[in-house]
Amino acid sequence: MKMKKFINAPETITDEELAGLGLAYPDILTVDGHLVISKDLENADRVTIVTYGGSGHEPAQAGFVGKGMLDIQAVGDIFAAPNAKLVFEAMKRADKGHGVLLLTLNYAGDQLAGKQAIKLAQKAGLNFRQVVTGEEIQYDPNGEDNKRGLAGAVALYHIAAAAAREGKSLDEVAEIAQHYADNMASITVKSTDATHPQNGMPFGDLGETDMMEIGAGQHGEGGGVRVPMMSARDTVATVAGALSSKLGLAAGDKAFVMINGCGATTMMEMLVLFKDTVEFLRGKGVEVVASMVGEILTVQEAGGFQMNIAKWDDETLRLWNTSCHTPAYSKE
Repeated sequence: MKMKKFINAPETITDEELAGLGLAYPDILTVDGHLVISKDLENADRVTIVTYGGSGHEPAQAGFVGKGMLDIQAVGDIFAAPNAKLVFEAMKRADKGHGVLLLTLNYAGDQLAGKQAIKLAQKAGLNFRQVVTGEEIQYDPNGEDNKRGLAGAVALYHIAAAAAREGKSLDEVAEIAQHYADNMASITVKSTDATHPQNGMPFGDLGETDMMEIGAGQHGEGGGVRVPMMSARDTVATVAGALSSKLGLAAGDKAFVMINGCGATTMMEMLVLFKDTVEFLRGKGVEVVASMVGEILTVQEAGGFQMNIAKWDDETLRLWNTSCHTPAYSKE
């Protein structure tokens, strides 16, 4: 059966997607090849924020390029990191004399590209710091502790960018970003499989069962635990319980909650999950002070969600309550 996706040619998907992004949001960003560049960068007199990663996870990460979030994203092919030279080029173009914060999600390809780009940046004398996000927690006690970087990085983009816009130094911005990375946790719950848009191959056989997988890899990697489908409330009790335990959340704490749809999960389901998460944390005396609910980092049409919880303080909340304007997320 022919793959039912509205594309032209498998080998040009990313190029055409980026061209479309540039045409759709010319007031926010510019697309130069596989670099997505914020219009806010031109007059930036501050630390700048760069990240990179494969396409196929829209709106992440290019959808968060703009005022108050990312300055540049280097885009790789579908589910593949860009090459190190492109990441280095992004760092050079972002530098406005105050240093560059390079944000990396913890995957083997991204880490390798980052290490190679860092060598080039060091040779060029570029002033930069790197922060790696890997907030996934180990759900299966007998499985691997992969610490993969998930959708929680998106909230970090805004926190770090807000600190940079206040004129904080590169070391200060990197410290704030690292503190955030160290105080968040995520789990992916998968219910159906995605299809690779270049070859039509499914990511697994989960869609043929009445099971869900807790701790699943978003690219079809293993490592999760398959259990029968549960209600939203029971799923939240399982997942939020594991995340809050990992973070050591206690009565009186403040928290951020993200429910990220993986691509095929409806907003109706996400809002039910969010409601149940707020109620679960409230029952523990934890106050949810901020949130993101929706498709933030997807895997094509995969069913399921990522839950991200972060332990916040008043300073984090203050930075969050600043304005931003990007294709995928804006607030005054």
